[in-house]
Amino acid sequence: MTSTALTGITQDEEIRRAYSADASGLVMLPEGIARPTSADEVAALLAEATSAGTPVTAAGSQTSTTGASITDRGIVLSLRAMQRVIDIDPVARIARVEPGVLVGDLKRACAAHDMLLAPDPTSEEECTVGGAVACNASGARSLRYGATRPHVRALRVALADGSLVELRRTALEKNTVGYAMAHDPVDWFVGSEGTLGIVVEVELALLPLPEQVVGLAIPFATERDALRFVVSARENRGVHARCIEFFDALALAIAREAEGAGDWASSATAFVYVEEVPPAGVGLALDEWLAMAESHGALVDDVRVYEGETALREARRVRHAVPAHMNERGASRRAHGGRKVSTDWAVPYPHLAQAITRARALADEAGVPQAVTYGHAGSGHPHQNFIAHDADELARIELVVAATLREVILLGGTVAAEHGIGKLKRKWLPLQMSPLQVRAMQAVKRELDPAGILAPGNVL
Repeated sequence: MTSTALTGITQDEEIRRAYSADASGLVMLPEGIARPTSADEVAALLAEATSAGTPVTAAGSQTSTTGASITDRGIVLSLRAMQRVIDIDPVARIARVEPGVLVGDLKRACAAHDMLLAPDPTSEEECTVGGAVACNASGARSLRYGATRPHVRALRVALADGSLVELRRTALEKNTVGYAMAHDPVDWFVGSEGTLGIVVEVELALLPLPEQVVGLAIPFATERDALRFVVSARENRGVHARCIEFFDALALAIAREAEGAGDWASSATAFVYVEEVPPAGVGLALDEWLAMAESHGALVDDVRVYEGETALREARRVRHAVPAHMNERGASRRAHGGRKVSTDWAVPYPHLAQAITRARALADEAGVPQAVTYGHAGSGHPHQNFIAHDADELARIELVVAATLREVILLGGTVAAEHGIGKLKRKWLPLQMSPLQVRAMQAVKRELDPAGILAPGNVL
């Protein structure tokens, strides 16, 4: 095995199997496991791995839906033991952490200083900061705050040759030196899915905690009305949304069960969840939200209000219950050759209804069960979760996804909005990126990882 010569590698089969699966539904048994506790240990291991030609795939909590954190080539480098919160500075509005810190834990630590960590992956209680950086994670509240990338101020990265580099964003407002792609090396690593280097420390920008937050669950009799409401909510300057989430009838049924509210809005076939967060000193626009909802046919008598941190956490739990439920269903079909198939496409938000309608038609034409559809509608970014019961159905669903993605690209969309490419979606990359763009990425990969040891199979 290629990892036997490396220092500190565990090859116990039981431990290897514990790192062989993520949320993608794939299972890959690595040759060995490394569990470093410091940046210096990571750097030393990479230097050895490059010399030995041993592939290294970084992993956090392995919540990846794309197979990015698992491998059957070389070793999995688990960063979970590197979980120090090094500093939270509410005056400078920064947090410095190691990559194994859970996003949810860091959010609570920042909130204790009246600071908001804006990156917002739905799986924040399970995913790590390093993983969020690696795939440029986003989530519901990214509508207001953006994905992880703009909040990363600096990185410490272990390169494939074993060197450690410190990278920091410049404060310049103007710069014409060289190619734009080389201006900010921080951006090379955010979203690179472990293929260019291993992030061993992250500095994140923080925001003040908002003064007021209220969540609203707004049910609709028809999906069409709900999606029309989403567009209006994006374009209404009288409201202050930080998230606009859509749930179709199938997702609604899961959410009802998670909340223990099977009789809520019994005539609804969809609902939209929003969070109103007005600027400092501005009142809540609840009347405006309700008026807009009513004008779009909402079942306003059944609107639910979530106010206060406890209620908002419950709303988030109910939302997360949808993918969690689908993950469980998908895992139960692995033994039969099936799994969950999750899409991550997005289109400009005005085209969302058109894209969903077309996606549903393609599934019907192929004779596969409809996906549970939910997610970040305010950004034109739904998730479709199919359950393939066996290998034959998996193949047919994959064809439906391929056809859907071609339609998405025609609408100006993307094949992967927040989960990255990993291994599962690598085949879709040429739908969106030209050969010239792919060659440019390959050139960067060759420069930073000339031996090709980092995260083989991810992205390229």
